[in-house]
Amino acid sequence: MDSLQRKVVMEDMVQYKLFLVQPDDSTSHQIEEHFSRLVEEIMAKVAPLLIQYIWQHQSFNLKYHPEKEGVPAHIGGSTQFGDNVDDEWFIVYLLRQITQAFPKLAARVEDNDGEFLLIEAADYLPKWLNPDTSENRVFLYKGELHILPCPSASSPVGVSKDAIPSVSEALTLLSNHSEACRASPRISSALRKRLEGYPEKIKMGLHRAHCFIPAGIAKVLAQRPDLVAPAVSAFYLRDPVDLHACRTFKIFPPDTRVLTLVTFTRCLYAQLLQQQFTSDRRSNFTLPPRSHPQYKAHELGMKLAHGFEILCSKCKLPSSEPEASISCNPLWKGFMDSLKRNDYFRGEIEGSARYRELTKSAENFFKQSVASKSSALSPGEEVLQLLHSCSSPSLEELKRRESQLPPEDSDSWLDITAQDLERMLQERSRGRDDVGSQNTSSTTQIQQRVRGGKERRKETESKEGEEEADYSLVAVSQGMKNFLNAMSSHEGAELPWSSSTQPFSFNPDTMANALDRLLGSKDDELDSDDLDDEEDEDEEDENDEEPSGHTETNETETLDSLKRYMDQMDQELMSTNIGQSFNQINYNNTDLGSGSPHPSATGSSAGEVGMEEAEEEIQPLDVDLNLVTNLLESLSCQAGLAGPASNLLQSLGLHLPPNSDSS
Repeated sequence: MDSLQRKVVMEDMVQYKLFLVQPDDSTSHQIEEHFSRLVEEIMAKVAPLLIQYIWQHQSFNLKYHPEKEGVPAHIGGSTQFGDNVDDEWFIVYLLRQITQAFPKLAARVEDNDGEFLLIEAADYLPKWLNPDTSENRVFLYKGELHILPCPSASSPVGVSKDAIPSVSEALTLLSNHSEACRASPRISSALRKRLEGYPEKIKMGLHRAHCFIPAGIAKVLAQRPDLVAPAVSAFYLRDPVDLHACRTFKIFPPDTRVLTLVTFTRCLYAQLLQQQFTSDRRSNFTLPPRSHPQYKAHELGMKLAHGFEILCSKCKLPSSEPEASISCNPLWKGFMDSLKRNDYFRGEIEGSARYRELTKSAENFFKQSVASKSSALSPGEEVLQLLHSCSSPSLEELKRRESQLPPEDSDSWLDITAQDLERMLQERSRGRDDVGSQNTSSTTQIQQRVRGGKERRKETESKEGEEEADYSLVAVSQGMKNFLNAMSSHEGAELPWSSSTQPFSFNPDTMANALDRLLGSKDDELDSDDLDDEEDEDEEDENDEEPSGHTETNETETLDSLKRYMDQMDQELMSTNIGQSFNQINYNNTDLGSGSPHPSATGSSAGEVGMEEAEEEIQPLDVDLNLVTNLLESLSCQAGLAGPASNLLQSLGLHLPPNSDSS
């Protein structure tokens, strides 16, 4: 399918849809009611995870979508995650949990890169699966990744790679043949590895820091900690017009600053901390010297105050009319019942302090994610509304609490050493190395032979010998040869250690015809279109074969012509210095004196020249030595940075130690 015909997903946005695997023949009104109940149950199920989560831009949300343009009725939504890609993967984790708890639902998720779940497992996908053949094939079902297969001789189940299944066809196939559609263990393992650590990873992604902020902001964050995200974004994406409102802080005066503990995500904290900013002198935001022990708290609070002031400067003051009670919403009672069934209150007695705290968090979550979005307020309006309605502690009370604040979290995670980076890269490629160790036989055999030679040394040198064998230059040479001999296509190079373990088969007639055309036995000239139509013309080539004798004559003439060209090139290069840049195989005089022939680059025999001319002949190159020498020189020029040589060796599963020779 042409990529231009696909619906473009907005950048930094993830879209998700939940379908009924076995839709019934109910009316549209009944289907809408059924999905509305499902939304309540789903949001109540995931509420314990969502209430404590701070989103970068938009939260996880679900709403009903009627049938349209061949897409069945479903519930779904979209979330803009901005710079925090963890939001996207947290949504994938939520969808896995939802499809596991509700086995009648199957989920689809994609972003502007398309099927990003497949990107995570790109090393293990079948050859036929690519961005052009993956549409409507990838689903999360019963907590597992499912991919609609392509029919084969062993299993007729699936959809042809040349056809794009509709969502209804895909759901039917998924329902009737769920086992055949389940992704392979290696693909599923790659996805599970990316999602490991949840839900504990939610708390690990938070960062608590001390900040000197105006008392009004402290009151707002005590009620709604998630409002720190739009404030940081407003400061991070500020422009000169926004800063006009920060010349005089009318809403959050700086003389009311108090020290409090603010909870960020790591992404928000890094965005706020790394910004270089100097406040306007008219704002009265003064900072202590950089040597002051609380300089960072003052700087963070100053930046956060600017973000909140910018948010509120774009909004009107809230209406003085009292807000309708949340109990008036018809969905609230059902939502509370679902929370109780899912043990949200964890056995707390109704009316206790902890019960009231959990109820307040549930009310805030209900207003943001479950209630109708038709009258939704902007973040700035929510801040102003909370500022005018909350009965939080007074300024004096907040001042007294400063001495009782818990310690802030260490921000050492911002500093990554070279060793940390190397460890992360090794963990990232560990799965590939495991695959490589299973599929590479030739390199392993060479290393084993080298190790065998090392083991014959003294016991005191055995350990050192094994370490040298791990970085055997013979293995490097053999790995490069395997790479050059591997079959590849115009879509990219095939790495020998990641190639399929299935037996290789090909059509010998097609191969022979292709060779004939490359060698010039056909009258037509080969071009790029011929390669695309090669399979279609195989039958015609078989019917129009030339006599075998004529074909053999053409092949012989072509080879002779190539040899003559090579001889002429060698003779011309002999008069230059280019040959001195290569390492050649040296033959001793004993071999020459005995008249034993040796191979040469031109294919001429030693008997055709005399003893004096033999030394001037083109000597055969030591291919392995030249290869290793050039690779080591390239690695040395990279000075430890990424480059062609290191990237190629890394992709081949070959790891060379750092250069310890300073010269």
